[in-house]
Amino acid sequence: MLNEKEIPHIPERIQGIVELAHNLWWTWHPQARRLFRALDYEAWRESTHNPVLMLRLIRPERFAEVAQDPQFLALYDQVLAEYRRDLERVGPSLPGPIAYFCAEFGVHVSLPLYAGGLGILAGDTLKEASDLALPLVGVGLIYSQGYVTQRIREDGWPEDVHQRLLDHGAHPLVPVRTAEGEPLVLAVPGFDPPLRVQVFQARIGRVPLFLLTTDVEGNAPWDRAISQQLYTTDLEQRLKQEWVLGVGGMRALEALGIRPAVLHLNEGHPAFALLERLRQLLAAGLPFEKALEKTRATTVFTTHTPLPTGTDIFPFALLDRFLTPYCQAHGLPREALLELGTNPKDPGAGFNMTVFALRLSRHANAVSQRHREVAQRIWSGVRFRDEEVRLEAITNGVHLFTWIEPLRVQRLLDKYLGPEWRERPDDPGVWERVWDIPDEELWAVHMDRKEALIAELAARARKRWQEGAPAANVLALGSLLDPNVLTLGFARRFTAYKRPDLLLYDPERLRRIVTNPLRPVQIIFAGKAHPADLEGKRLIQKVFRLAKDPAFAGRIAFVEEYDQHLARFLVAGVDVWVNTPLPPLEASGTSGMKASVNGVPHLSILDGWWLEGYTGENGWAFGGEEVPGDRAPADAAALYRLLEETIIPLYYDRGPDGIPHGFVRVMKEAIRTVAPRFSSRRMLKEYLERLYRPAAQAWAEGG
Repeated sequence: MLNEKEIPHIPERIQGIVELAHNLWWTWHPQARRLFRALDYEAWRESTHNPVLMLRLIRPERFAEVAQDPQFLALYDQVLAEYRRDLERVGPSLPGPIAYFCAEFGVHVSLPLYAGGLGILAGDTLKEASDLALPLVGVGLIYSQGYVTQRIREDGWPEDVHQRLLDHGAHPLVPVRTAEGEPLVLAVPGFDPPLRVQVFQARIGRVPLFLLTTDVEGNAPWDRAISQQLYTTDLEQRLKQEWVLGVGGMRALEALGIRPAVLHLNEGHPAFALLERLRQLLAAGLPFEKALEKTRATTVFTTHTPLPTGTDIFPFALLDRFLTPYCQAHGLPREALLELGTNPKDPGAGFNMTVFALRLSRHANAVSQRHREVAQRIWSGVRFRDEEVRLEAITNGVHLFTWIEPLRVQRLLDKYLGPEWRERPDDPGVWERVWDIPDEELWAVHMDRKEALIAELAARARKRWQEGAPAANVLALGSLLDPNVLTLGFARRFTAYKRPDLLLYDPERLRRIVTNPLRPVQIIFAGKAHPADLEGKRLIQKVFRLAKDPAFAGRIAFVEEYDQHLARFLVAGVDVWVNTPLPPLEASGTSGMKASVNGVPHLSILDGWWLEGYTGENGWAFGGEEVPGDRAPADAAALYRLLEETIIPLYYDRGPDGIPHGFVRVMKEAIRTVAPRFSSRRMLKEYLERLYRPAAQAWAEGG
């Protein structure tokens, strides 16, 4: 929260800008961002687009100036009026709110509490819930060191850098207070002595996001460190984090007087929330079996990983240190709970968080049709009493107002699609008007976004040069990229099953492709590897060494410090988005959706959402057939053929006007087909009708 001593006086006439800065509603409303830029563009840039920090940097004289500026005040009044209208809208009625638990939330770079796709999806969900005026609250953790950042050494190895990122006063976080005005601090059981946890709040439009931290005075130093790092590799520390998230998160809601009708667990990390749900129902007088059934009937669980190894499994002895005193204090049957978390296929492995969540969630879903088939097979045999766990499929979607580039692409859509695309983003009929956009206008907007991306990468490379990075590294960061060259983008977590090196499978063939003097190609890679994933780090090193190789003429770049800000440049600025996972291990994937809705066609193996999204005309697909053994040679050959025989000729086939009309047709088809079907509006409406309403009804009916 802003400290009055750290911010100059803001005139009464524009006091609303403080509230606006603390509500991340501004992140998906272009006029609000325009307002902050107009307030002080230099401070906006210096704060890296963080208005809470920005308000500290502005001179008092500047506030006085804009408070007298008719043009600024007109924009201020317009934005505040839209903000108030949004917050007052009436949405769907439920017998109680939905509590959405997740280990990470990627709402904006000014709140660095995310690692990758899971967090970005959670952030998109909260924004869409606000747009729909859905009664939903988010629950997560504050990580004072955020997720790891990685800098590339001269030998290409990504070096982990941990630093304290989160100054609560410089981020859109406000401490939750008791009726007496004191900070809300809870005692979380299972620790000796009980752990002190403070509750903060971030506002995501209409949606409150409650965030817990153990970095509280009175805790031992090792307990204060529990909420330092997202996805720590220390198993005991990970268990403590998830205990705080689940048990502490439910106790925070209880302290706030919030009784959720529905619990939605986004992945297995928050599954301990179900223990606290049981404890609360027992305290209300229900016998254990009834409490168990009511918990199941009112819980939604979304599994994201298609890998059985992707779930958290804790040794029974480690879990018992927390579970036994918790059960003894609250009258819960320890053996029954341990059994609920035991995987029948591997009973000795430990307490499986996904198995526990599946057994205690009547409403469980996978994140694509293909993922449902894979996950159903993985978790076959997991039963609750005599009922086998069944998964539904709700394919992921992306928040269009966040991911469609606002300065040029959204304005183009406003011009040719009218206000309907904002009012009904999931209506396919609205998107038919994409065909009305003249090819030359769409191409001009795309080239503008491509030049903006290359300028951003050049600025990052220049900064690293100033910091003393070796010249070869600076060149490998994208200094030699050309906006007139066909540009492929590959940006995601670097791990073996995503196969970021498939494009590099035949280096000599790739060299000929990228250095072709008449029809060259350039490739931008970006991403991080988990600190413990040595194979993922080796893949980064492999890409980076090729980027430094003069034989590739600067046509390959690897960009450090991949985050939400860079992702927004990439998904709108490259020409083709590439995805090469080992099927069927792509649960859904959303980066290709974000690219497609900006008119950047998807080139992907047929897996995850692309099996549902590919039409034959809105991008390119390969690898649909089953390949026994090592499929990399066949997949790489198919990928190279598509580039050489289809995509490159289509891109460089220009008419007298210099526009690749055939390529632009694919761009339009990508927008038209992907935007409505793979929007978070469609996704959240499906959750509401298929899962939330039945679960909420069970809460209203008593189980």
